[in-house]
Amino acid sequence: MAKRNLFYAQSGGVTAVLNATACGVIQTARGYRDRIGRIYAGHQGIVGALTEDLIDTGKETATAIAALRHTPGGAFGSARYKLKGLEESKAEYERLIRVFEAHNIGYFIYNGGNDSMDTAWKVSQIGDRMGYPVTCVGVPKTVDNDLAVTDNCPGFGSVAKYIATSTREAAIDVLSMKQTKVFIMEVMGRHAGWIAAAGGLAGRKRSDPPHVILFPEIPLDEVRLIARIKDCVERYDNCVIVASEGLKWPSGQFVSDTGLKDAFGHVQLGGVAPVLANIIQHRLGYKYHYAVVDYLQRSARHIASGTDVEQAYAMGKAAVDLAMEGHNAVMPVVERISDKPYRWKVGVAKLSKVANKEKKVPRKFITRDGFHITEACRRYLEPLIQGEDFPPFREGLPDYVHLKKVRVRKRLRKRFEVDA
Repeated sequence: MAKRNLFYAQSGGVTAVLNATACGVIQTARGYRDRIGRIYAGHQGIVGALTEDLIDTGKETATAIAALRHTPGGAFGSARYKLKGLEESKAEYERLIRVFEAHNIGYFIYNGGNDSMDTAWKVSQIGDRMGYPVTCVGVPKTVDNDLAVTDNCPGFGSVAKYIATSTREAAIDVLSMKQTKVFIMEVMGRHAGWIAAAGGLAGRKRSDPPHVILFPEIPLDEVRLIARIKDCVERYDNCVIVASEGLKWPSGQFVSDTGLKDAFGHVQLGGVAPVLANIIQHRLGYKYHYAVVDYLQRSARHIASGTDVEQAYAMGKAAVDLAMEGHNAVMPVVERISDKPYRWKVGVAKLSKVANKEKKVPRKFITRDGFHITEACRRYLEPLIQGEDFPPFREGLPDYVHLKKVRVRKRLRKRFEVDA
């Protein structure tokens, strides 16, 4: 069998373990020397494929590739660029196939979330139509933990560990300062409250922070929230709140809706914490502080979950193995075998079952009052934050790798402009 090249791309928001998946992909692909020729990566993800801006990972040393396992972010660059339907974005899909054909790319490994799995699925279809079949395998990645089928998503466990740890530590700080009565931590999560739920791991007793968790799945009842905060301050002298950025009013409108949209067509959210803080100050007059952890939660490799790192690498390895076994339009997934002891294995899902589907926090994981997590949710979450996988440190700081990112010579005369 003639060798074909492999193309890997990172998509969407990056994570603390996205590069661990890249490490798994590249190291595994290098092991198939008899079947895989060159291993390329897209600069800025799928945009790199469209603009023929390819990186030759073969120019990186084995040591540099191994160091990706402990380096956060997206080493090759990521992008929020959504390809729509096959007819609506026909020119872009055809361009992908032309670039793949020009560079003898027969394997496409796409590392991303819901929208990315949809793209990989469609590329597998358009390649066949154009007479240039491409084996497409998706790799799960999202801090939001909202991909369907897989038990959990690489990237989430480390965010969950960071949020639970930060909630516990910030609560100790608040308790030390008697003047502050309310602390709000705003976390990511547009439609699914998995990250907010992780804050609940910070405490076990009713009196332990966080005292309130606000989920996108539960519409905000302002009257009940104010009553809950007042009760917590009277009982415990403070109230610690973990709020999801995707918190909604009963009308369905985002509490922090700015009226703008991002590249995927999603509503641009402007900060739920200051909105809540203003409501609390107006209604109760309490002194407050809030923190919007934003990129910090997804980039904190220094406190990554050992479980998350292991699974991220395993998904990258499995994606290449699946492609070599002849699987197409599939995605490796995490299948949970048991909670205690925590055991899991690699499974396989069809991209058609994953694409554009969203897994929200089930109602049974949220307490009846809507303000906290249940024991069932705790059993699900706790294994995902277990273990430490510290990066090497140098002169007191994490020592992360920076790749050379040597470009591949363009072969197509026609240039393709992308507004990204």
